[in-house]
Amino acid sequence: MPTTKVLVCLSGGIDSSLTCLLLKEQGYEVIAATFRVYDTIQQGCLEKLKGCCSIETIAEAKSFAQSYNIPHHILDYREYFKDTVIQNFIYEYTHARTPNPCVICNYEIKWGKVLEFAQSLGCEYIATGHYAKVYQKHQRYILAKGNDILKDQSYFLWMLNQEQLSKTLFPLGNYTKEQVKTLALQKGLPYLVKKKESQEICFIPNNDYRSFLTIQFNHSNLQKEGNFVSTDGKILGKHKGIAYYTIGQRKGLGIALGTPYYIKEIRYHTNEIVLSTYEELAAKEFIIDNINYISIENFDDESIFDVKVRYRTTPFKAKLYHHDNNSVRVVPIDTVYAVTPGQSAVFYQSDEVMLGGLIRNAL
Repeated sequence: MPTTKVLVCLSGGIDSSLTCLLLKEQGYEVIAATFRVYDTIQQGCLEKLKGCCSIETIAEAKSFAQSYNIPHHILDYREYFKDTVIQNFIYEYTHARTPNPCVICNYEIKWGKVLEFAQSLGCEYIATGHYAKVYQKHQRYILAKGNDILKDQSYFLWMLNQEQLSKTLFPLGNYTKEQVKTLALQKGLPYLVKKKESQEICFIPNNDYRSFLTIQFNHSNLQKEGNFVSTDGKILGKHKGIAYYTIGQRKGLGIALGTPYYIKEIRYHTNEIVLSTYEELAAKEFIIDNINYISIENFDDESIFDVKVRYRTTPFKAKLYHHDNNSVRVVPIDTVYAVTPGQSAVFYQSDEVMLGGLIRNAL
């Protein structure tokens, strides 16, 4: 019987490296690919040694692959990354929304370009070091949380469709991060354990996205001043430009009002930013679009799900209702604050991802 071929997205870090080794042990014919998406080398990238950030780490990934007799490819996706992930990032911010570029990158790059390349090599699957699971149930491919609740990355994968999930392996889904570190030590790879991780956006120098938007792409309208206003319309002061702010922000407003105020709403068309008390940040409902169904094909109105509207937040319960034009109305049962347009809303039942979408507005 021919060996099943799988292409692993290899950054050179501990997770992708262990993914290669685990799949080899399981009998797969492993091929590795390291892709380059941006030229800027920021401190966070140098510390975590990710393959997308420098020639040195691409070389390190190749060296790792060669040491285990794994064929290795270097893929240059810089132009495509700029045209998709970065342009989406710019568009969303300039329209008063706060995007999550990792979600778009997963869909466009890993399960877009890399999957296409894998298929051109005759690979049946692609694999990554994500802490998540994929399996079949009731004739659908299910995306589920990884065993490590602190590292679970299913939130970033909600855009993957059934075809993409059918060609996906997540070997680390059954492991915790500490178990992965132990495996690396057992396999004589202590240098992998010492590598630092970063939560920074890979293409933003020094994590300063405001300067990136203004200087790199010269969007002068980002610096157009406007009014801070209260929820009843009273002018409270001047802001520096809508792209410099996000929902829920308290620090860096540049005005003193005596009591803490937070950004409740950003009005793109009038160039106004609405400030409120923290209690007023509670969302009564919000609308999501770009819906992708995963574990289910649809839902009944008033269905209840656990919802995450940010990666590092505790899920809350909400009811879902069908809305106009393939959008969904979400009515929280539990109190949730600072629901932010542009971010992802991901809906769970137990550990399974039911569906996901992009937040477009909140009331």
